[in-house]
Amino acid sequence: ERHIYNREQFMMFDSDVGHFVGFNAFGEMNAKRLNSDPAKLEYKR
Repeated sequence: ERHIYNREQFMMFDSDVGHFVGFNAFGEMNAKRLNSDPAKLEYKR
């Protein structure tokens, strides 16, 4: 699942490793927040 804002991908869920990956400062902040929630990670897996 990719998250895009202003035609730039800032975050995605990497199903190979099972967590969110951020591509810029905004994406890294959100990925860190989502990766710290076990319920959201389990739902995405």
